[in-house]
Amino acid sequence: MRDTTLTKEAAISSFPENGRNNPGLSYRDAGVDIDAGDALVEAIKPLARSTMRPGADTELGGFGALFDLRAAGFSDPILVSATDGVGTKLKLAIETGIHDFVGIDLVAMCANDLVVQGAEPLLFLDYFATGHLSVEAGRTIVAGIAEGCRQAGCALIGGETAEMPGMYADGDYDLAGFCVGAAERTNILTGREVAAGDVVLGLASTGVHSNGFSLVRRIAAESGLAWTDEAPFAPEMALGAALLTPTRMYVKGCLAALKAGGVTGFAHITGGGMTENVPRVLPKGLHAVIDATTFPVPKVFAWLADAGGVAPAEMLRTFNCGIGMVVVVKPNAVATVTTALESAGETVFVIGGIEAGDEASTCRVKNFDPHHDETAQ
Repeated sequence: MRDTTLTKEAAISSFPENGRNNPGLSYRDAGVDIDAGDALVEAIKPLARSTMRPGADTELGGFGALFDLRAAGFSDPILVSATDGVGTKLKLAIETGIHDFVGIDLVAMCANDLVVQGAEPLLFLDYFATGHLSVEAGRTIVAGIAEGCRQAGCALIGGETAEMPGMYADGDYDLAGFCVGAAERTNILTGREVAAGDVVLGLASTGVHSNGFSLVRRIAAESGLAWTDEAPFAPEMALGAALLTPTRMYVKGCLAALKAGGVTGFAHITGGGMTENVPRVLPKGLHAVIDATTFPVPKVFAWLADAGGVAPAEMLRTFNCGIGMVVVVKPNAVATVTTALESAGETVFVIGGIEAGDEASTCRVKNFDPHHDETAQ
């Protein structure tokens, strides 16, 4: 399943007009190249095939894609769905011409949201819209999406490519992702499982991920730095390339933690930071207290804070500041869950705990210093 613009309109445009033999205008004359769209579909078919998993065996090109939950191993599943985009990080990819990683971001922003409810990501669809379709750039972007799907363990079963001249300037594009996962009915995490006394673990981020880039771009512009200049926080890397480091995929680690037992909640740290995302998984009257001295803050955040004069509270509610996923666990499960996460490749820190209170659920981060990096350990 992957449509490429409105092919019916192209067919209609070839009909004789008012009895004349003049073929008239074509869809290509209007700025839409159906041949390029067809070429992109053919180019990305092997990428989609590389993501196939039990339950998914649909070829691109049909009107719909099928997924067999029973073949995927579920007996009484609850479906969980999520949709997201990459935000203005896309402007950075467009301006640098580096399109390799935003597809990973797209999948991670959706799949990481699914796993917080205990769901295994199963299938993914993308929407790719542009003013003028470049087959080479399109294939690179979809290759990133396919890589993200492989990291998440879900199948890229379809999508939509829309070439819309006049809607987007040449070279501009937008991405949206749609992910569906499932969990057995008895394994769904609702947030009601979290209790006072639980321990909060933090999983290290790979940097800014895909949130706050309107502020990131503003700071870079006011600093007078070009994307090709050396990154102040990453010697020997260009600023643009360093900032395009993709969002970390936490799916396999979180699924391993669930299998280990004792997990009561997850929180994906996206826009809003820890202070606004952690309370989303806390029952009323429970509070997370995080000690920021327990984990290193990547140097990119010190640069953003200093170059932009961004206050600590604003940093914490805009960026992940070094923790991309929070895992809440029962006290007696900390060791086994930590081992499971580390075995899956995650860097884990014990960063706080859950306390009882009378007010609405909150997350309080104390002792935050954007300069608290690895050298401070």
